[in-house]
Amino acid sequence: MEDPTDAAGSLDPADWGALREQGHRMLDDLFDHLEGLRAHPVWQPIPAELRAGWRAPLPRQPAPLAEAHARFMAEVLPHSVGNAHPRFMGWVQGGGTAVGMLAEMLAAGLNANLGGRDQMPLEVEKQIVVWMRELFGFPATAGGLFVTGSSMANFIGVLVARTRALGEGARRHGLRDSGHRLVGYAGSSAHGCLARAFDMAGLGSDALRRVPVDANHRIDVAQLAATIAMDRAAGLQPFFVAGTAGTVDVGAIDPLTELADLCARAGLWFHVDGAFGALGMLAPGVAPLLAGIERADSIALDFHKWGQVPYDAGFILVRDQDDQLAAFAAPAAYLARDTRGLAAGSPWPCDLGPDLSRGFRALKTWFTFATYGTDAIGAAIDRSCALARGLAERIAAEPALELLAPVALNIVCFRHRGGAGDPRFGRRAADRAALDRFNADLVADLHEAGIAVPSTTVIDGRLAIRAAVVNHRTDASDLAALVDAVLARAALRLGADKTAS
Repeated sequence: MEDPTDAAGSLDPADWGALREQGHRMLDDLFDHLEGLRAHPVWQPIPAELRAGWRAPLPRQPAPLAEAHARFMAEVLPHSVGNAHPRFMGWVQGGGTAVGMLAEMLAAGLNANLGGRDQMPLEVEKQIVVWMRELFGFPATAGGLFVTGSSMANFIGVLVARTRALGEGARRHGLRDSGHRLVGYAGSSAHGCLARAFDMAGLGSDALRRVPVDANHRIDVAQLAATIAMDRAAGLQPFFVAGTAGTVDVGAIDPLTELADLCARAGLWFHVDGAFGALGMLAPGVAPLLAGIERADSIALDFHKWGQVPYDAGFILVRDQDDQLAAFAAPAAYLARDTRGLAAGSPWPCDLGPDLSRGFRALKTWFTFATYGTDAIGAAIDRSCALARGLAERIAAEPALELLAPVALNIVCFRHRGGAGDPRFGRRAADRAALDRFNADLVADLHEAGIAVPSTTVIDGRLAIRAAVVNHRTDASDLAALVDAVLARAALRLGADKTAS
């Protein structure tokens, strides 16, 4: 059996030339994959025998790199989630780029730990912080940090706001004896990671009040103000309001200026969950809809969504970096700082968040912005919204289909009506459930056929087919294929049911 390591016991190869040749082959295979995406199914089910093959015991002996690569190409790549494909539109996931892939390779080769210390990769991350300050109109005091995604970024926002409300003593003594009962607020359409952030922060998920939304799925600011007043009268301590820039179900943007005004009057931390929508600031057609985001105390966002950076690349931006330091900085002898040598460069990223071991996420983000330019990324964002509007127009023109929510940005929620006059899809609750099941089956049909990948959600108690147009590769033909496939599969199901009856 081939031993890929050198004779001295290092894990470096004994034959760099052979590794170079194999590496080029692996890179070319990925270029071929990206270039030929449309020729392949968006997704396909994993055969049971293939899944079972990935339950092997721990490998004790070496094997050729070429064998591992061949297995990846044959078994892993064809059965991935498929979000690089232009007809993947079920969840808000970016498609990535070849440039970002190459940057990720460079970062892996460098193998830098960005927890701290005086190193140039941290200057790259600081460059992204400077760019985000500029994009969102934040002051020079602002700090930023790369994290896995907006779930972690929102969690950090809650922790920083909690420390601001209770003081740094709460980090040492905890919440039990603080005498404070903190409560925060978000719209009922806000992402579930916010409630989980309250849970993980020790506040309890019930401490996040879910405020009703209006007909456009935006938080009702008058109801929010009334809820805050009631909580204060009950002896609770409001401290945090989260506005959403691009809700997960329909892409709605909360009235951020009104929220900023309310938070300023009430002395509350104003956080914006902009997981995908915040980067709409790059797009001329979307940026005006985000007015007020520049007044946030913190913003969570993902570069791996509308920014098209490969996974993962989440980010938190905080108006005053001192608030981050108060929430996370902790002295430790093994992390001693100096003014000279590699231990210089304080503060370090580990002072701004929970991670000490951190990958070089900033490099693929820098490469993406520096190579394509933000005008091109913004144009792709505007195009995705225009495509969504076109999809909504097509749905509105199809008698068998109906829209279930306004199209605020790039997410279209619709369903098939189930056939005019079909007794199975009447007004009774059981009939409505049958129509929900019918649409869920249509979505699964499309997935298994590899034609397109929408997802489902629930809008006003009705199951919706949800198409999120995020991938820069998606064009009008892909959305036409989605609608055509929904209509065709529905006709097959309705015809089969009539035949069976």
